[in-house]
Amino acid sequence: MAGFIQIIQYSTSRIDEVQALAQERMAQQPESGSGIRGIVSADRDHPNRYFVIVEFDSYEAAMENSNRPETTEFSKKMGALCDGPPTFHNLDVIDRWEQ
Repeated sequence: MAGFIQIIQYSTSRIDEVQALAQERMAQQPESGSGIRGIVSADRDHPNRYFVIVEFDSYEAAMENSNRPETTEFSKKMGALCDGPPTFHNLDVIDRWEQ
């Protein structure tokens, strides 16, 4: 298997605060070695809807990250800034390409 991706979909009218919270977490988080890469994107067709695409080396690395106390704390703080609960999409990567 080529990896694992989690897509987190959420809505917020407070994106600047969400981004500041995420930047704060990244600054405080030591290098975990879990191979995390991410992209934050805004939905052009639906204002205030966002997607975070997080890539992990493996499903196990993603679950290890999810079980960290600082991840739980971040999720609670982020949830307070959102207009509703997020939706999670958990995807196994079966192929990868670049052009």
